[in-house]
Amino acid sequence: MKFKDVIGIDVGKLSNELRIHSNQKTLTFKNTPKNCKTMLKWIKVNINCNQTEVLFAFEHTGIYSTPLIEFLANNNLHFTLLSGLDIKRSLGIQRGKNDKIDAKRIALYSYRKLDEIKPYVLPSNNLIKLKRLLSLREKIVVQKAGYDKVIQESKIFFKKADNIVLFDVQEKIYKQLKKHIEKIEHEIDEIILQDQKIKEQYTLITSIKGVGRQTALYMIAYTNCFTLFDNWRKFASYAGTAPFPYQSGISINGRTKVSHLANKKFKSLLNMCATTSIKCNPEMKEYFERKKTEGKNGMCVINAVRNKILARIFAVIKRGTPYVDLNKFAA
Repeated sequence: MKFKDVIGIDVGKLSNELRIHSNQKTLTFKNTPKNCKTMLKWIKVNINCNQTEVLFAFEHTGIYSTPLIEFLANNNLHFTLLSGLDIKRSLGIQRGKNDKIDAKRIALYSYRKLDEIKPYVLPSNNLIKLKRLLSLREKIVVQKAGYDKVIQESKIFFKKADNIVLFDVQEKIYKQLKKHIEKIEHEIDEIILQDQKIKEQYTLITSIKGVGRQTALYMIAYTNCFTLFDNWRKFASYAGTAPFPYQSGISINGRTKVSHLANKKFKSLLNMCATTSIKCNPEMKEYFERKKTEGKNGMCVINAVRNKILARIFAVIKRGTPYVDLNKFAA
């Protein structure tokens, strides 16, 4: 769709700052659904085109941007979620910073990239719930691991009989956190059973040796059921497993390496998949040992295994059939 104007919004916890690119008019409004309605009325008066011909652009700020996303989606308005780092690096040297300036920069960046930007498509309710549950589970798992470590260390250095309250409180919190994780897992299972598409993709991904439950769920949730990435190579770049060259002319000739600009969670999940696959999958084990014998660096080989697993995940989704281990049929 051809957009006639761009509106940049700097999203905050309590209030948002808006700027229309064409006429540079600004508005400050509270970050609530009620005030989003007021914002829309103000826009109708202050733009020279239909509101459906305007692209709203703002950074993804997690929970803070939720009211605005839901309001725009419910009113069938076009919007896009931008990377803050993209905006910062595209505008060159900048001085000063406040909400009005940030809104102006977002509008300017989006206007320049108008031909490349694709409007954001809101995921299904089940995918949104799944993503939120996975995020909550991760936080609780970290807390549970922390309490477990403290309890184990306390047993070494303290006598339980002399520190009854210390042990009792920590053990109760640990058990409660464990119950909460089980409750979240049960809710995730319900979502998988209710949503046929999620269920099918989950079954396909977990058919690959070395790929477990958490990796499958994160892949489904953060790719919007594999609609955000065209192929595994683009996802590898996002996950930080795609190697890039580092050379220029004759003076710079560094080694090819992965970028630190990545989703570290996926990098960690894929690393666990790779190490598990090398241990349990004869094919991957043979590949790892062969490459090591050839003199390849161990981490480089593990990264290659990560990408092999990614390629297989995207392949089974594209085909719509489970992974078949052809290695076991070899003579």
